[in-house]
Amino acid sequence: MTARAQGAASREPGRGRRVILWRHGQTAWNVERRFQGTTDVELTETGVAQARRSARLLASLQPDAIVASDLSRAANTAAELAALTGLAVTHDEALRETYAGSWQGLTHEEIISRHGAEYAAWKRGEPVRRGGGELETEVADRAAPVVLRHAEKLPEDGTLVVVSHGGTIRTTIGRLLGLEAHNWESLGGLSNCCWSVLGEGARGWRLLEHNAGTLPEPVLGDDD
Repeated sequence: MTARAQGAASREPGRGRRVILWRHGQTAWNVERRFQGTTDVELTETGVAQARRSARLLASLQPDAIVASDLSRAANTAAELAALTGLAVTHDEALRETYAGSWQGLTHEEIISRHGAEYAAWKRGEPVRRGGGELETEVADRAAPVVLRHAEKLPEDGTLVVVSHGGTIRTTIGRLLGLEAHNWESLGGLSNCCWSVLGEGARGWRLLEHNAGTLPEPVLGDDD
């Protein structure tokens, strides 16, 4: 019996489907605390190493499918898991990070300096088009249906890995848990290459793990 078959056979019967939402590895802009948004920024050497390490852990969970943002930092992170599992990666631009217009490319300090009122309103949970970009609810509108569509294709008790971005993962989790949008910020950020796990329950999706995968590390570039 193959390792994959052994993993499938050892699953707890009736546990329901699971969705693992995995944030991409580190980029130079993460280190600089620079808002990436939809800007396509490559992984650093550290980011590649993070992806390889995390992929080994996730491969042991015997995923059935992988879907990823088409931005290179997420796509290349997903590729590390695909190489270990033999699974194909489905890329979907709906899983990209929040488009943030004029905020993109700015550091955290520059955003506060130039757009302080807008930043403060966003942190209070108000609907804000950061830099003239997307609302968080609009990000959830495009990303959550993709996750659900792929989850519905899973076998009973199957596992889907979604490789995306910090802000998109938070809004998607908030939407799938049925939380009000102004409460999504209560979900703490993900460190690079860490993940959260949603489990299918009798009343819908439940948060089983959050920011899992490694020893605690600083959360760099929470929304990118």
